[in-house]
Amino acid sequence: MDTYEFEGKTTEEAIETACRKLHLSQDQLTIEVIEPGSAGIFGLVGSRKAKIRVIPPQEEAPEEMFTDDEPELDEPEKPDQSHKLDEPDEGDLLVAKESLEKILSLIPIDTTVRAEKNNGRIALKIEGDSSGLLIGRRGRTLDALQYIVNKIVNKALEKRVQVQVDSENYRQRRREILSQMALKMGEKAKKTGKPVATNLLNPHDRRIVHLALKDDTHLDTRSRGDGILKKVVIIPKR
Repeated sequence: MDTYEFEGKTTEEAIETACRKLHLSQDQLTIEVIEPGSAGIFGLVGSRKAKIRVIPPQEEAPEEMFTDDEPELDEPEKPDQSHKLDEPDEGDLLVAKESLEKILSLIPIDTTVRAEKNNGRIALKIEGDSSGLLIGRRGRTLDALQYIVNKIVNKALEKRVQVQVDSENYRQRRREILSQMALKMGEKAKKTGKPVATNLLNPHDRRIVHLALKDDTHLDTRSRGDGILKKVVIIPKR
């Protein structure tokens, strides 16, 4: 578990420094006051700086991502091919960029938005010293922004394009974590000979798990559940 120490004239100043350096809000940090600090005599003699120790939220703890409950099996998940995506053009990028910028203008954080095309979709990257605050726990704030921007853009353009919103390369980091955990759980399934299942995941995260294990001839993967959030069941072949 990563821990960091910060100093300041006061405890509040040390916390502000920690939030700024780690790009996280105070609510996201576990804070331990090591030294409350002292102004000394007339603020000159015997003054001591405040010192804190902070623990940032973990990217994704294995026990939070996967469950050992015996899963019930469902049919393999099939990709939704009912709506074909349109290739975005430069005008579409501008609409998406301006839509996100308008939303961010309502938040008191100094950020900029960069837009580009990536594999047939629009990629919006939020940049700035405090952009990490917009990620949220397990990327939920980013997901919410992405959902709203997609709704706005698709309605404005009257065609179906896909917009991905990212900050501090969170999407790639999460992809790597999910892939590593999928491989680890796949090995567990093969070793025990029993299916194992993830916790509830959104469609994008489930796809990452499916793809991480698709070339393993000893495993099969299926999605289980109702609604947008489902579990991925990893099944050893007999």
